[in-house]
Amino acid sequence: MLRVSRLTDYATVVMTCIAAHPADVISTAQIADESRLELPTVSKLLKALGHASLVESFRGVNGGYRLARPASEISLAQIVEALEGPIGMTECSVANGHCDRESQCGVRGSWQQINNVLGNALRNVSLADMLKPPPNRRIAVTTKAGEVTTG
Repeated sequence: MLRVSRLTDYATVVMTCIAAHPADVISTAQIADESRLELPTVSKLLKALGHASLVESFRGVNGGYRLARPASEISLAQIVEALEGPIGMTECSVANGHCDRESQCGVRGSWQQINNVLGNALRNVSLADMLKPPPNRRIAVTTKAGEVTTG
């Protein structure tokens, strides 16, 4: 199963929490409370997100965090890369020279193509998009008997 790490998932939660307060500097404690995450976890995530220049930190009594730029200008790919590093389905889809079998591999090009599709999909979803409620879609499913149901 392909999935992002729990910390990366939590980073998207933290970022959407901050994005919900675009004009405010919010404290780590408030972020932890609103996101229902442990304070040490939020602190760790904010440090990584700050190093990636996705959030700005402010010290002092009224200190805290805010987005470094508008939510519409921060992609999901940037958040994932801040926690995980370069997006890559396989080692060889990120860069050359990571696999001894590169020269004989028959599937490397396919993995690179898949990696490009995934990367583009993540780059095309902004933090602002993550704040929007999910669309209320009805999905039609055809059963083996040919019946169509919606759910």
